[in-house]
Amino acid sequence: MILAAGRGERMRPLTDRTPKPLLQVGGKPLIVWHIERLRAAGFDRIVINHAHLGQQIEDALGEGAAFGVTIAYSREGSALETAGGIATALPLIGVDVFPVVNGDIYCEYDFSRLAEPMARLAAGQDQAHLVLIDNPPHHPQGDFVLEAGRVTATPLAPNPSPLTFSGIGVYHRALFTDTPAGEKAPLAPLLRQAIDAGRASGEHFGGRWVDVGTPERLQQLDESLRTHV
Repeated sequence: MILAAGRGERMRPLTDRTPKPLLQVGGKPLIVWHIERLRAAGFDRIVINHAHLGQQIEDALGEGAAFGVTIAYSREGSALETAGGIATALPLIGVDVFPVVNGDIYCEYDFSRLAEPMARLAAGQDQAHLVLIDNPPHHPQGDFVLEAGRVTATPLAPNPSPLTFSGIGVYHRALFTDTPAGEKAPLAPLLRQAIDAGRASGEHFGGRWVDVGTPERLQQLDESLRTHV
């Protein structure tokens, strides 16, 4: 699933006319970079949720044939936040374990690395697997601690440094059992419940990751990709 329902307030005025996942970097929309990387990793059925200017996303991507995938859309009248959006889309997802990626980031992560945690979650051992990154300048405090492949909210060993959640994760649908479809609900409380229960694994990704949260970061990423890709 690709999350594409956010309003992108910090990206205004660009997002007044264009949904944030369709903003272009390196000659293609942010969301297309995700679709191509997911397809390369063997994921050929993708669910995309949308709200703000969502019809533009459908018009741009269609049913996915141009990318070698099948796309289904979860249409939200107004954005339901992350957990609410996932819970609402579950009937379209149709499997117990699935990866989710934020549509408004750029990341050179190899999604084929998710095969092992997906198999582990399918076996019922965990409810979440999070891809964590080094803390970016705009989020220096981090989110979670990663120790021996497990995600914790507080350090267990001397001096581990918190890392930042990348917006890429694998979830078991059981994580959303108590999240009503069609209602707003954030993801963080559900992740913390899984972490506190010892049911969250994680990994560190050290490659390129950009939260395209401001027009300035969008421009910098675009120039970088056009210069080096």
